[in-house]
Amino acid sequence: MDAAGRGLRESATFDRATIAGIQHAARTGVYDIRGWGAKRALPHFDDLLVLGASMSRYPLEGYRERCDTDVVLGDRHARYPLHLETPVTIAGMSFGALSGQAKEALGRGASEVGTSTTTGDGGMTSEERDQSKTLVYQYLPSRYGMNPTDLRKADAIEVVLGQGAKPGGGGMLLGQKISDRVADMRTLPPGIDQRSACRHPDWTGPDDLAIKIGELREITDWEKPIYVKVGATRTYYDVKLAVAAGADVVVVDGMQGGTAATQEVFIEHVGIPILAAIPQAAQALQELGVHRKVQLIVSGGIRTGADVAKAMALGADAVAIGTAALIALGDNDPQYAAEYEALGSAAGYYDDFQDGRDPAGITTQDPELSARLDPVRAGKLLANYLRVLTMEAQTIARACGKSHVQHLEPEDLVALTIEAAAMARVPLAGTDWIPGRER
Repeated sequence: MDAAGRGLRESATFDRATIAGIQHAARTGVYDIRGWGAKRALPHFDDLLVLGASMSRYPLEGYRERCDTDVVLGDRHARYPLHLETPVTIAGMSFGALSGQAKEALGRGASEVGTSTTTGDGGMTSEERDQSKTLVYQYLPSRYGMNPTDLRKADAIEVVLGQGAKPGGGGMLLGQKISDRVADMRTLPPGIDQRSACRHPDWTGPDDLAIKIGELREITDWEKPIYVKVGATRTYYDVKLAVAAGADVVVVDGMQGGTAATQEVFIEHVGIPILAAIPQAAQALQELGVHRKVQLIVSGGIRTGADVAKAMALGADAVAIGTAALIALGDNDPQYAAEYEALGSAAGYYDDFQDGRDPAGITTQDPELSARLDPVRAGKLLANYLRVLTMEAQTIARACGKSHVQHLEPEDLVALTIEAAAMARVPLAGTDWIPGRER
C-alpha cells in the first residue's frame, strides 16, 4: 500500500526536497551551490494572455503585410549604436562557465540571425570575437580578463551591477573548471576556486558609476553603446539611477534567470520575477521622458516567442536569453541520458554546471567532453531557435494589428491571476480591474 493509501500526507512546508536539504546541511555543514536558476513556481509570462484582434482591432495578414522585428540599441550617446534584426539577444555567459566551443557556437548562431551575443565574466575569447558579428563586452566587478584593447574590439559595453539569479552576490567558478587557459585569462592560479566580487572595487554609488561610464566612453572614443545591467530588486530606482549615470541601454534581469553557480538560497529567495520588474522599469523610463530613447532589455526565464511578445508589450525594447540558448545548443539533451544518470542526475534535470562534467560539452573545460560539441552544428541549432522565437513574436504582433513588434503595448494584455495582474499592471481577464489601481 502506498503512503496515501495508509493515510499519510506530505507536509507542504516540510516536503521531501526540504527535508533532504535539512539533512544535507546537517551532514555537511555547508550550503548548496548549483546552477540553472529558480525552480520554484513564480508568476511568469504564462500568467498573461494576449488580446488578438477581432472586430474592435484589425489584424495584419502574415503573407502580405509587413511586421518588422528590427531594433536599434544605444543611440542615446554612442556614435555607432547596434542595429539588430531581431529583438532577441544572447545574455552574458563566461568562458570558464562555458566551453570555448559553446562560446563559439553562441557567436555563430547569433550572427546568423543578425543579433548580438555577450562575453560574460572572464574576458573575450578569440573564437567568440571572430564568430560574433555583434559582441557586447561585459565589464564586471571581478575585472577578470578586462583590458582596454578588448573593450575597443567590442561593439558595446555592458557594465554589470547585478544578475537576476544572485542580485547582491558574486559569481563562482569552482577549481575543476579553472583550466590553464581560463586561469591565464583571469590572472589567477589554475585549479583553484574563483569567486567574483559582488560590487565594483572603484565605486560605491551612482555618482561613481557616472564617472566610470565617462571613462569607458573615453577609452572607446564615444563609439560604443554603454549598457548598465541590474538584477531585478528595487527596479524603479535602479533604472532611474542608471539613466542619470548616462546609460544608453538598461538591462534588467529577473530572478528566473540562470546562473553557472551560486548559493541555492540566493537563487530561490533573492530578487523579484521579471514580470514584476518590467512595468517598474518602463515607468521609471517614462517618468524621465526617455522610454524608447534609453532602450530596455529584459531577461530571466524567456523561453518562447510569446514570452518575447509579452515582455515587449509591457515596455521592453528587446530581451536576452541564456538558459534557453544553452538548451538550444544541446544542454540536457536526452542522447546523453545514461551519462547524466551516472552523474546522479538526469537529462532535463542536470544543473550541476559548476562540476565541469557536462556530457554535452557545454558547461565544461574538460577537453574530451568539450570536443563533443560541434560549434558549427550547435550554432545552426541556436539560429533555428532564434528564428522561431522571432517568428512567434511577429505572429502575435500581427494578430494584434501591429506592424512592428515594438508597437505591442500593455493594452494588448490581460492577466489570468490577481497576482499577475497586480505585478504586470494589466487587467484581470474579463474585467477592467487592475489590482492596486484606483478606478
